[in-house]
Amino acid sequence: MIEVVLADACIGCDKCVLACPTNVFDHGTDGIPIIARQSDCQTCFMCEAYCPADALYVSPESGPDPRPHRRLPTEQIGTYRARIGWGRGRTPGSSVAIGPELPTGRPRG
Repeated sequence: MIEVVLADACIGCDKCVLACPTNVFDHGTDGIPIIARQSDCQTCFMCEAYCPADALYVSPESGPDPRPHRRLPTEQIGTYRARIGWGRGRTPGSSVAIGPELPTGRPRG
């Protein structure tokens, strides 16, 4: 579930607002998106993936964190985007994916 928009890191591009399939964000008057409907978050990570500034943190938990004064996991911010290989200088996730060997060559036919 979306937990944090880091105002200091946000560039106000609204990519998270546009990427969210459940309309969780509102446009902030200062250009920083506001988490307006946190309970509507599906934990799909689309907002975090599309954020070019790594200014969002989506918790893998499916509900809001009940500890309002907990320490922000800053070491985790932007890690989802890095793991999938989005962003300049990162290895695309498809290049490091683990799975069965894919066939190569021309299709039979």
